[in-house]
Amino acid sequence: MSVPSIAPRRHRVVIIGSGFGGLFAAKHLKRADVDVTLIAKTTHHLFQPLLYQVATGILSVGEIAPATRIILRKQKNAEVLLGDVVGIDLKNKTVTSKLLDWERVTPFDSLIVAAGAQQSYFGNDHFEAFAPGMKTVDDALELRGRILGAFEAAEVTTSQAERQRRLTFVVVGAGPTGVEVVGQIAELAHRTLEGAFRTIDPSEARVILIEAAPAVLPPMGPKLGLKAQRRLEKMGVEVRLNTMVTNVDYMGLTVKEKDGTEHRIDCACKVWSAGVQASPLGRILAEQSDGTECDRAGRVIVEPDLTVKGHPHVFVVGDLMNVPGVPGQAQGAIQGAVYATKQIKADLKSDAPATRQPFKYFDKGSMATISRFNAVCQVGKLEFGGFLAWLAWLGLHLYYLVGSRNRLIAVISWFVTFLGRGRGQMAITERWVFARRAMDEVQERKNTPKAIG
Repeated sequence: MSVPSIAPRRHRVVIIGSGFGGLFAAKHLKRADVDVTLIAKTTHHLFQPLLYQVATGILSVGEIAPATRIILRKQKNAEVLLGDVVGIDLKNKTVTSKLLDWERVTPFDSLIVAAGAQQSYFGNDHFEAFAPGMKTVDDALELRGRILGAFEAAEVTTSQAERQRRLTFVVVGAGPTGVEVVGQIAELAHRTLEGAFRTIDPSEARVILIEAAPAVLPPMGPKLGLKAQRRLEKMGVEVRLNTMVTNVDYMGLTVKEKDGTEHRIDCACKVWSAGVQASPLGRILAEQSDGTECDRAGRVIVEPDLTVKGHPHVFVVGDLMNVPGVPGQAQGAIQGAVYATKQIKADLKSDAPATRQPFKYFDKGSMATISRFNAVCQVGKLEFGGFLAWLAWLGLHLYYLVGSRNRLIAVISWFVTFLGRGRGQMAITERWVFARRAMDEVQERKNTPKAIG
């Protein structure tokens, strides 16, 4: 009597996060002999570099945040789970995620943690209620409501002081996100909203960029930083360097200059893009490893092969990893994810783990758009700005957008916005502006899990 053979269990890969690192890891395991489970707390893959264009009415959410399970629906070896990861057990090789009141424990053989980072307020978390960051779809929609709502409120108020406060916009942090946001607010005021109001002149809006460092775009060097600063100032933006924010409240914010003097800036709309804090999952991993540590921002100081000490099948990629010379940008996450999947596939082909070559990051450059037809770009030692850099910026971002439909709509939206004055996403609602406050109040009263947004 023959005994039926039992098919061996396939290698289980769990991926945490649906950003660039998580999505590219899942897609690069498409033809591998593994079962992939991608766990994320959002239902979409967010193209974060274009989030500011949602906040300023250029693109819709759908163009930059397609549904993850739709992207992966043809990948038969992958499943997508919605849930917030609340625990990782490296000893027993399990990941615990939670959705509403339901908990799920998912076993793994290999783990890729690409949980990303969130906005950092440097210990002043109460600033967030008055100065939202730019990390999620909710942030972008809330900021769109606050930006456009400020103009609406200025049109209605009869107080000159309140009108000036409503027409004052402050962006904290002069990195790429801060520069792009402040540039688009200025263009909204001077181009898109021209002639749309009867009581106010939107072009009289005061737009301020605050940076604690002595230069704009510090990572890109003094030449490009100065080029960006001059362009912003030509657009009417007040650039304040060597200036630190010490307090933020509903009516405005307090800043400290380099000489130690403090003063107030009364403003209704504040945007925070000054720092990032890694996901708390990084410290959970470090505590269970054999000596792995985290830096001050909570990023995991990984081994040369992007793993944590003592666990060669646990990889950390993207904004959560600390690798010298690798910036917290999409390229770092993508290259880290591709490297991790190559190691997993190589290990499947041998009984013993293969000797791994260290991860090497290839710097493809960095860029930031300042206004229509104007950007700055750095590729190796080559630095340039203006229209050519703007075209390079458009091409690169279009390439990494997911889906041909999204690329087509993005091109049309950019054509309308940059060649004309129109923007297709100017709708705002009261709920977008006050949803954060309402959810916090409900959470405080009931102490129940938040529903899916």
